[in-house]
Amino acid sequence: MMNEDILSKILMSFQSGDLSLEEVMDKLKILPYEDLSFAKIDHHRAMRQGFPEVIFCQGKTVNQVTEIMGHLVRHNRNILATRATAVMYEAVLELVPDAKYHELAKLIYVQREPVNSDDERFILVMTAGTSDIPVAEEAAITAEIMGNKVERIFDVGVAGIHRLFSQQQMMEKANVLIVVAGMEGALASVVGGLVAKPIIAVPTSVGYGANFNGLSALLCMLNSCAAGISVVNIDNGFGAGRLASIINHMR
Repeated sequence: MMNEDILSKILMSFQSGDLSLEEVMDKLKILPYEDLSFAKIDHHRAMRQGFPEVIFCQGKTVNQVTEIMGHLVRHNRNILATRATAVMYEAVLELVPDAKYHELAKLIYVQREPVNSDDERFILVMTAGTSDIPVAEEAAITAEIMGNKVERIFDVGVAGIHRLFSQQQMMEKANVLIVVAGMEGALASVVGGLVAKPIIAVPTSVGYGANFNGLSALLCMLNSCAAGISVVNIDNGFGAGRLASIINHMR
């Protein structure tokens, strides 16, 4: 990671004479970004935003994902790639042996430096149904690798609302809630009426024809009469996890 620690070491090495001016300039050349022709890797992002650039794998070739991963891992301790396939992971594994893959969430990640989390402030990830778990796991793992304690509650949708009410205590203890739901997406509105915490609603593409691949859930969440709900894009577990992490780290 071209973060403050590494930058300090480079400057100290130059000050002590261990690095020449030319060597320092070579190391700093990639600070704005590294040009791979098909991708421009933003090595400066960790300094600006607290976490390195995340690779969105969908639409990229296996070789492109592997090459980007290889360049990122030279300068970062923790790496995350979303919408990754098992084939992509197998190729990355040859280059980065400590990479891990979460098949359900379709995430490739490297965590060489665990980030300390505040156990008193946790993110709660909830789903309306079991079919929503892949998107929920994308959100949960994203938040965890960014240094947050995460709890999970699955399958508490409004079709059996008593299941939700039994989780009231956990919901009230959470600092931020991520609510993942398909079909009509009603769970976010119900949760929003039960707690005084920020809620990030994630519509999923789970549902029959009139669900329109998540559009009905998205519109339901956007039109919620419960206050304090923000909405990310359909199936965007990563976006929800990232936003929840930012909120959870605010002091």
